[in-house]
Amino acid sequence: MIHINKAFGNAPFTFLDVGAGNRSASKTKAIFPNCEYHGLDIVRDFNNDESDFAAMHSFYELDLTLLNLDIIPDSYFDFIRMAHVIEHLHNGDLVLPALIKKLKPNGYFYIEYPGEKSMHLPSMHGTLNFKDDPTHVRLYSVKEVSAIFENNNCTVIQSGTRRNKLFILLTPFRLLAGLLSTKKLNANIFWDILGFAEFVFAQKKAS
Repeated sequence: MIHINKAFGNAPFTFLDVGAGNRSASKTKAIFPNCEYHGLDIVRDFNNDESDFAAMHSFYELDLTLLNLDIIPDSYFDFIRMAHVIEHLHNGDLVLPALIKKLKPNGYFYIEYPGEKSMHLPSMHGTLNFKDDPTHVRLYSVKEVSAIFENNNCTVIQSGTRRNKLFILLTPFRLLAGLLSTKKLNANIFWDILGFAEFVFAQKKAS
């Protein structure tokens, strides 16, 4: 969300959310009411309800590994977000170029995924070690993902280990809230402190 805010603020923009579950449409529209939200996921009902679909301009129910993205318009989106999806794809190195084609010239792409360090973190409820999630099929790296962007007419603006300063500062409160609400701590509370995730933020060249 930080990268979207820096790029557009309150201005209108077209947005493709690759991995649109967990009420992402409603949450995104609450922060960016002027965005035209398009969702993409392998299933329609991953923790979404009708209010979430009402917030969407369109929804694409697709298996990305099949590499058939013709239904999605090319050169249409100002911003594409792909957070914690590529690690579920055995051919993410082929999927990513297909998605970059959907980005407008000068459009932005943010991708996030478990980094190599996640292979060495302890196991925890909610995935702290890469192998905690049995649907994780492949580990990607900043070097590999950055090269894909650079080989597909994009410039990498920023990359590395995700360290959200606000999330880190709020860690004690998130711990308390988790214990009070579910009596169980979720691993994502520790992602930023322990360096679980990597990211690449890129911009498509004008020509």
